[in-house]
Amino acid sequence: MRQAYDPTTHEARWQAAWDEQQCFRALNPGDPGFDPGREKYYVLDMFPYPSGAGLHAGHGVNYVGTDIVARRAWMEGKNVLHPMGWDAFGLPAEQYAIQTGKQPAETTAENTDNFRRQLKRIGVCYDWAREINTSHPRYYRWTQWLFKRLFQRGLAYQTEVAVWWCEELKTVLANEEVINGRSERGNHPCERRPLRQWVLRITAYADRLLADLEGLDWPESIKAQQREWIGRSEGADVTFHTEQAQGADPITIFTTCPDTLWGATFLVLSPEHELVPRLTSAQQRGAVEAYIAQAASKSELERTDLAKEKTGVFTGSYATNPAFEAGDPRARVPIWIADYVLSTYGTGAIMAVPGHDERDWEFAKTFDLDIVEVIRPPDGTPGVADDVCYPGGKGGGTAVNSGPLDGLETAAAKAKAIEFVEQRGIGKARVNYKLRDWVFSRQRYWGEPFPLLHRADGETVAVRDEDLPVELPPMEDFTPSADGSPPLARAGDWVQTQDPSDGTPATRDTDTMPGWAGSCWYWLRYMDPENDEAAFSKEVEEYWGPVDLYVGGASHAVMHLLYARFWHKVFYDEGLVSTAEPFQRLFNQGMIQAFAYQDDTGRLVSPHDVDDEGGRFVRRADGAEVQQVVTKMAKQLGNVVNPVDVIDDWGADAFRLYEMFMGPLADSKPWNPRDIPGCRRFLERTWRVFVDEDSQAALRPELAEERGIEGEQTQALEREWNQALARINDSFARFNFNTAVAAFMTFVNEATKRPGALVRSQAERFVRALSPFAPHLAEELWSRLGHTTLVARDSWPAVDEGWLAADDFELIVQVLGKVRGKVRAPKDASKQELERLAIEAVADKLEGKDLIKTIVVPGRLVNLVVR
Repeated sequence: MRQAYDPTTHEARWQAAWDEQQCFRALNPGDPGFDPGREKYYVLDMFPYPSGAGLHAGHGVNYVGTDIVARRAWMEGKNVLHPMGWDAFGLPAEQYAIQTGKQPAETTAENTDNFRRQLKRIGVCYDWAREINTSHPRYYRWTQWLFKRLFQRGLAYQTEVAVWWCEELKTVLANEEVINGRSERGNHPCERRPLRQWVLRITAYADRLLADLEGLDWPESIKAQQREWIGRSEGADVTFHTEQAQGADPITIFTTCPDTLWGATFLVLSPEHELVPRLTSAQQRGAVEAYIAQAASKSELERTDLAKEKTGVFTGSYATNPAFEAGDPRARVPIWIADYVLSTYGTGAIMAVPGHDERDWEFAKTFDLDIVEVIRPPDGTPGVADDVCYPGGKGGGTAVNSGPLDGLETAAAKAKAIEFVEQRGIGKARVNYKLRDWVFSRQRYWGEPFPLLHRADGETVAVRDEDLPVELPPMEDFTPSADGSPPLARAGDWVQTQDPSDGTPATRDTDTMPGWAGSCWYWLRYMDPENDEAAFSKEVEEYWGPVDLYVGGASHAVMHLLYARFWHKVFYDEGLVSTAEPFQRLFNQGMIQAFAYQDDTGRLVSPHDVDDEGGRFVRRADGAEVQQVVTKMAKQLGNVVNPVDVIDDWGADAFRLYEMFMGPLADSKPWNPRDIPGCRRFLERTWRVFVDEDSQAALRPELAEERGIEGEQTQALEREWNQALARINDSFARFNFNTAVAAFMTFVNEATKRPGALVRSQAERFVRALSPFAPHLAEELWSRLGHTTLVARDSWPAVDEGWLAADDFELIVQVLGKVRGKVRAPKDASKQELERLAIEAVADKLEGKDLIKTIVVPGRLVNLVVR
């Protein structure tokens, strides 16, 4: 019987061996066998949500990449923490449970079982003893305990805020979960609605979140997104008094350009501003209310799009510009509302300076409002006098028409303007942030209950630590309520309780935490998952923290990553953690792309919902034409590839190698199943280098005994191997593992060309280096080499620098400037010798031709000029 390569015979065997021998079990301080002198290495994958659709190949590129890194770290002798768990709470899990008619806990358990099975089939080296699940009471007991720390520090409060409400989903959505006024999940219409919500005071940490980015080894693009999201700006608050009721309703604006106060010719309020109803005249009320309703269906991104046409409505009221004396005709400015002003930035009101702000310029031009120049641009630069907006904050200039500021350059004018408003009592200097406090409530069932009691006397108190967790009550009907109230409000016996401090009646809070809550600290629980006395012990956190390498998608730049940093800083202030930042190094893997379709609103459409009508693609539901695009592989788009299907056809190692061979880990790249067989063929060639398929012997005879690095062919392989290993090592710097796979392939090709030249020491070093990439084949070959221990826990091979310098080089031979051949040439060859080798290499191309001239570039090429 032939011994052909067959991964089905050894994948399950070696996966079982890793589990049985606890090969990838990380040791905590105090564990038997713990070595305090051993370097720790914590590599973390972003927390997956266990969807009903399971893993797809796009997830695999992340998990295989970190698996390679972790496996090499083990082989380098490090104590490696590489855990896995499930971010199982949240809206998607609840929606799936509603659709299937099952309890969320039941569907979540099924989904996590499927995810775990898929990951084990891939052969990833997680420490499964540390597996966690955010929806288990044992875990969310500590999420509630940590939330209490925020509540007790005054960082959690209830207030009425304008939020995105989805009537169909009956829940609040974050800005990022709404696209063009419709929910990202399900494409349902949404509207802005004021609701009383729990809010976390993340703005209290804005300066530290900004400053501490500097010391992190993160992609600059992610740092830039966080800086932009936090949006720190310096300026001044200025108060404008309205004409109604003797100015009883002053309007405070924030401006980063207080030097332009004298150019403010109108005010603009956000449609949600609390003063709009009082400032709206009877004649304008109908138009204003219609505009407010229209604005409620737009996302912040739509409202602030610079390219969109400016819209707005006059309220019928006026205010006084405080820069001017009473009676000055320039002091009276109209008050408008417009959706390009957001209630979430500054004060929700702006002073419009159309001469020096492009949005204000377009608005003024649209509605024929006054435009005044207050910054004269440098010579040669067009400005207001040329009927062009000049944004002086960008280019600077000289103050004009600005009273006490006239003649000052922009920087000096800003300082003088702040002094002016403070002296006159009409304003003060202030630092402002675009970052808003974090709305932390959801009117859903499947989430962490808040550990809070509302007493009859109006006081809200935290549940005692000893009474945690506050568990979700079992509910047969957990669908959203028709009136938008939380499903938990219907659990009467659960809601009605007592404050144990004095026995007075109290009610439980019926909102739940958002899906982000459990992922705000999960890296800490991985350190100490069996601890029932604390969320994690101080000793363990001081050992493992911070995370050395965090790998995940760039889409989490301003949500999870910012929220996690915020919670971690609170823990640092509480003395719970020893570092101010949770993740020292961040790496963003690229997306695996596949075909999908896009409609004219930019929304992606699944291939399953599209018909191809002779090259014209139309959405089946309404006949609308859509465009074919290459985009992310995503479950909701129906373009996913199940890794288990690939493994069943080609084997886990072929899947792993192809995931890496597609391109650098950071790059997005298309999934092309036609390339997978090439990776399988490489594994088969590797097998044949070690095993004679027509023999029953475990190894080829030349590998059974040790031989020295002797003979021309063996020495050539030694040079090839060390060059390959150097490339493999280099690939870890930026995770360009495609170059490592290519290096393995090159070496196997060279070994195949030299039958019998490979010696045992070379074979062993090759297998050890191959182990993180194709671990199942590596274990099988290691065993056949006679080892009784696992190669996964052997040592990483070292490069012998002495073999990197080659004695010869590849000489390129050109004829009339075109490459016609290649030949190996000694490095110290003379020009005459190089010419001779070149002529011999392309002798067939020179027949019947006269050699006119020879151009020799030592160390590179020979060009033969013929006629």
